[in-house]
Amino acid sequence: MTFSRLVHLTKRMFGFAALLALASCTHSNPRSTDPTLRISVLAFNDLHGHLEPPMISVREQVNQVSTSVPAGGVAYMASAIQQLKAQHPLHAVVSAGDMIGATPLISALFLDEPTIEAVNAMGIDFNAVGNHEFDKGVAELERMRQGGCEQFTRLKPCLVNKTFPGANFEFLAANVKKENGSTLFPAYGIKVFQQGGHEVKVGFVGMTLKGTPQIVTPAGVKGVRFESEASTANALVPILKAQGVAALVLVIHEGGTVQGGPNDPNCPGLTGDILPILNELDPAFDVVVSGHTHRAYACDYQKFNPAKPFLLTSAGQYGTLLTHIQLEVDALQHKVTKKSAHNLIIQSEAFTNAAGVRIAPTPLLPQFTPHPGVAQIVSTYKSASAQQAARQISHLPQSITRVATPSGETALGNLIADAQWAATAAKDKGASDFALMNPGGVRADLIVPPGGGAVNFGQLFSIQPFGNTLTVKTFTGQLIKELLESQYRQDRPRVLHPSAQLTYQVDLKQALGQRVSDIRIKGQSLQLDGRYRVTMNSFLATGGDAFSIFNRGTDTLGGDLDVDALTDYLAKNPGLTPPKTDRIRME
Repeated sequence: MTFSRLVHLTKRMFGFAALLALASCTHSNPRSTDPTLRISVLAFNDLHGHLEPPMISVREQVNQVSTSVPAGGVAYMASAIQQLKAQHPLHAVVSAGDMIGATPLISALFLDEPTIEAVNAMGIDFNAVGNHEFDKGVAELERMRQGGCEQFTRLKPCLVNKTFPGANFEFLAANVKKENGSTLFPAYGIKVFQQGGHEVKVGFVGMTLKGTPQIVTPAGVKGVRFESEASTANALVPILKAQGVAALVLVIHEGGTVQGGPNDPNCPGLTGDILPILNELDPAFDVVVSGHTHRAYACDYQKFNPAKPFLLTSAGQYGTLLTHIQLEVDALQHKVTKKSAHNLIIQSEAFTNAAGVRIAPTPLLPQFTPHPGVAQIVSTYKSASAQQAARQISHLPQSITRVATPSGETALGNLIADAQWAATAAKDKGASDFALMNPGGVRADLIVPPGGGAVNFGQLFSIQPFGNTLTVKTFTGQLIKELLESQYRQDRPRVLHPSAQLTYQVDLKQALGQRVSDIRIKGQSLQLDGRYRVTMNSFLATGGDAFSIFNRGTDTLGGDLDVDALTDYLAKNPGLTPPKTDRIRME
């Protein structure tokens, strides 16, 4: 049996514009008496441009012993994909979003062109856009897909590859609509498989979470709207069925969390924003490939809802795992008769963790040799970024992490807030009274060896990779009170990290709007009719993370890049110890 690839374009109007169908097929052989086609779907999510091994360990049972193994790195993942493709000729490869955005220096310095090039070399079919694909705006995202060197951001494109080609795979965005009602990218793709004279079509619907505008910079989603996930997917079922699709896969950048391991089909403690979507989803879908939460699972969802017999999968984060989904599809009955999913660890290179423990691969689990083509891409961009990444900034006596206290504060979040206040405290920089930092903007821990060590720019960029600028606005005391209260209106509070100049007390037993008290700025009680200068990043300044109150500030003054503020602060404070996490006092 030979296997070849055919790409064709199908355009259709259904309130969506120009839906694209991509098809792969095998040449027909004499008809087999067995109508079952065994199709593999390989899936990953939340790669976030981690081209190099991210120095993360994944735990696995080896001979009934829980063992930590090093995982991740796109050259290793490409090798795993290549091996599985060879073993399973009928295959598709998909990503469930956040392939780019919030990326390490090696990719972010070059506007994530390196990640697109590396994934191109892997040979995947579809990427359902995630929220972070919108970090730099719609025009730049379209450049990622189409290629070219037109500049839409502060950074200059095509610094290494002067003819950046864009993605050779399709972006999917069923629920992302432009102002004219068309989808930003195709809503779905179709792959056609043929074997033994039988044919099976598999449909892949791709989308991101409806709440994307609340968690990205509003300017990044200007001109597009995000619609309901379940209703959008359900509306596509009859369209896909009319085209003869026998199996349906939803690839969605939304997810959940579990208390069990990555391959426990019972998924104990499954929770998260994906559940209401699943419970509204048409049971015609066979598999839901999810992401966003950076958790790994392979759930039999009918154990939770018998009316919804989906497989629900997620491959964690940063290319540390690859989900291998296997479908048996009856070509005569046009339906899936059997399905399973397994998360495979992408073992990579040994490393020493922050505790000084060496984490090494084990021959008892699958091992992979780096894919030469992908490894060369990584090497090229690593060399291009090495000089800037290695630039020493400061020296710390100990690591500073994102471990949260009961108040929601973290030492690293408070440090960043302190750095942002320091960068805007001078009169000509904004005369800031205090700073607030969103936790989602702190993307990595600040790790030094036990006993202390040097901090380089590459580490700081990994912590703050978004390229946000600092902004100072004037707020009344009443508005500050409303802002702080708004953190505690949800079941799960969204707590901003305060700089040292702001302290307050919280009592969650009190009524909404009355939970925050004893607000002090530079030691003085907040005056509701007073006026204060507040520092935030440009993400928060335009209402990011659903903090729309930030839009109500006045007398706006722009400032330095957030990572430059952190760099300058640490350079001026060598030997800095982790700041205290006592700025928010909980009753």
